[in-house]
Amino acid sequence: MTTARRRPGEFLLSLAAPLVLLATWEWLARADIINPVYWPPPTAVLETARDQIVNGTLVADTRISLFRVLTGFVLGAVPGVVLGLAMGLFWPVRLLLMPIASAVYAVPKIALVPLALITFGLGETSKLFLVAISIVFVVVLSTMGGVLSLDPAYRDVARDFRASRWQVFTTVALPGTLPAIFTGFRLALGFALVVIVGTEFVSPGDGGIGDLIWESWQVLRIRVMFVGLVVTGLMGWGLTAALDLIERLVVPWEARR
Repeated sequence: MTTARRRPGEFLLSLAAPLVLLATWEWLARADIINPVYWPPPTAVLETARDQIVNGTLVADTRISLFRVLTGFVLGAVPGVVLGLAMGLFWPVRLLLMPIASAVYAVPKIALVPLALITFGLGETSKLFLVAISIVFVVVLSTMGGVLSLDPAYRDVARDFRASRWQVFTTVALPGTLPAIFTGFRLALGFALVVIVGTEFVSPGDGGIGDLIWESWQVLRIRVMFVGLVVTGLMGWGLTAALDLIERLVVPWEARR
């Protein structure tokens, strides 16, 4: 009951900082304290966003970027969970793959752009590859850490009841690792969005929010550029909120803590 009553207040409090920031930005731009050409007031950006929605450009570019993010996320997250579980449960697999996982995880993902372009060209394949390779080892390491942090007593109890390896996996290892898996998913979504916008910068004409931002910057359509930046932020917020909702449904015992 207390938590339920507190939620509206928490929601309003979470809006306070963004609203203060937007109001300050609006005032600074209207008062010419900052250059409104390069820092247009939020109300002007909102008007431009409305125009972009009406002409269909913003909706189309957002849909393209969302498709790339979600497709690349699935391509990287699914094998990431499988490898992470295998590395956590079986030490030979961990010893074999840990050096590769650690090395690739440490490489700045933007450094892989030339390799992807040389290998796959400027099409969709290179973009999806970059997203997948950027997030797969994030999920691997998070999942593996979740498995290794499980209390061994749970597995011992399952074995005492003569549970098979598959039963131990499905009833102990996987449920106990789900919170860590979703933590990895949350980090991976952020990586995926950053990478896809960055790759859209270097593939003009292929659409997407990154393409919108880059082309607007080149011709100094600053308001449109800001629209792209805002939409990128909203996409990140929306994807994270959707993932949080899924986590509450899949891991309800964690949400009650």
